[in-house]
Amino acid sequence: MKKYLLASVAALGIVAAGAAAAADLPSRKGPVVAPVYVPAFTWTGFYVGGNAGYGWGNVNAGNVFNGRTVSIGDMDGFVGGGQVGYNYQMGQFVLGLEADIQGADLSTGTNAFGDSVSTDFYGTVRARVGVAFDRFMPYVTGGWAYGNVKTTIGGLGSTDKSHTGGYAIGAGLEYAFTNNIIGGVEYMYVDLGEKSVLNTGVKIGNDFSVVRARLSYKF
Repeated sequence: MKKYLLASVAALGIVAAGAAAAADLPSRKGPVVAPVYVPAFTWTGFYVGGNAGYGWGNVNAGNVFNGRTVSIGDMDGFVGGGQVGYNYQMGQFVLGLEADIQGADLSTGTNAFGDSVSTDFYGTVRARVGVAFDRFMPYVTGGWAYGNVKTTIGGLGSTDKSHTGGYAIGAGLEYAFTNNIIGGVEYMYVDLGEKSVLNTGVKIGNDFSVVRARLSYKF
């Protein structure tokens, strides 16, 4: 019995010694891989892009000429153009400045007297204020508007007038598909103001709404 006990104790000693020696050997495990952190998206930066949509509105013309009231109907048509701007993000808020130029096919058609009004281009320079929800950003916008208004009065002729005293206000929603590609939709109300035409005392005013889709590249 003593022999068996002595043998067991010796075996346990050998096992313990082997475990201690193994503990002293260098580890064969690979180095711990550092975690990779994806930087958060930021709206800060310059951007340039294009847009297209539909516009509709009315013409203000209520003056009397040659014994009749010059009254011209509503206008509508296609709009499309480009935009350039800059955003700066502060926390969740985004401040920006944008300018755009639009080609337009906004026209009233011609009434029974031969009167018509059309706008073939307009542009705006606006501030934007948005709230960022990661890659989503709703925003409001407003600023200065200008454009060209062509007026024809039956029996008198036509004239092109540059309207430079207008304004534009609106709102939109943008989404960053990637760190560089940003899409969105936008509504805008544009008022180009009034001007006298053809030395008649008739004042033509032009205001319209626009809904458009946008696509921009952010640098």
